Amino acid sequence: MVEERVCIQASVTGRVQGVFFRVETRNAALDMGLSGWVKNLPDGSVLTQLCGQPAQVDAMMGWLSHGPALARVDGVERIEVECMELSGFDILP
Repeated sequence: MVEERVCIQASVTGRVQGVFFRVETRNAALDMGLSGWVKNLPDGSVLTQLCGQPAQVDAMMGWLSHGPALARVDGVERIEVECMELSGFDILP
């Protein structure tokens, strides 16, 4: 049986740049067995793509709702995207 795999993009707003959000997102995603990427956007938000089993992605969405200790998350928007073959988890510029 093939395991179900989902991919989403999540946009996180608040005080999420300059507080190690990308590094901590990468660490949390890898701990949860997810692949994908994370990057800062010019508007001060952070965008991430997460790919994995639905329960793993849901758990990561829970983590994103509060982020690391120095962050203040005001909102998280999630959209489903087409799954691509990603390995590892990259921090993009």
